[in-house]
Amino acid sequence: MHRFFVPQLFGDEMTITGVDAKHISKVLRMTIGDELQIVSDDGISALGKISFIDAECVKVRDFEIIAESHEPRVKITLAQGLAKGEKMEFIIQKAVELGATSVVPVAMEHSVVRLDGPKADKKVERWQKIAESAAKQSKRDIIPEVQSVMSVKEMLAANDCATKIIAYECEDQTSLKSALKNAIEQDKINDLLLIIGPEGGISESELELARSAGAVPVSLGRRILRAETAGLVAMSAIFYETGDLGEY
Repeated sequence: MHRFFVPQLFGDEMTITGVDAKHISKVLRMTIGDELQIVSDDGISALGKISFIDAECVKVRDFEIIAESHEPRVKITLAQGLAKGEKMEFIIQKAVELGATSVVPVAMEHSVVRLDGPKADKKVERWQKIAESAAKQSKRDIIPEVQSVMSVKEMLAANDCATKIIAYECEDQTSLKSALKNAIEQDKINDLLLIIGPEGGISESELELARSAGAVPVSLGRRILRAETAGLVAMSAIFYETGDLGEY
């Protein structure tokens, strides 16, 4: 079943315009009476029937509310050190599929990529489109936000989550599992900031900044993971530990 995000509050009739309307009419070749799923701005998911369609506008009515939520109970903000090439696109796409609530591209000391000004804005705009596409494909109830490119200090100030975790390759005392257990015991697992470094890793000064903001350095195991792998592995482990993978 095709799923579309509609930037309106839920009502008796919802209107899909722009690229999505063209896709429904010209690519999917749907017609009046065909069913599709919509997600409104206020987070309501519903199954409805097309009542009007052309290349510019699709109107949907006769809704049946979908009660089942596709969102994880833990809201994860992934703060990802800028990675080169198409790696950031891959990370954002897969993080959204897994269940990230938000992704923050972070300009770190060891980042090979340097983005600022209009170039950064253009990249974020593209990354947001990738997030939206991934949200549709994975039947999310929200379109996760790709935030502006920030420094570590800016990212920590803008994302004051109850639990903050930073994956650090030299950490040999605290595992991700033990940090999560502690957060669960303290009932601080509802929103979580996960900080992952770029290809060159996290610098000591960045680690100290994160520590001072309350972030717990953790190990992701005995093997060194690539920048495009570490965050996805950590997210999967978090959702497993909190019961959002394989629970029915």
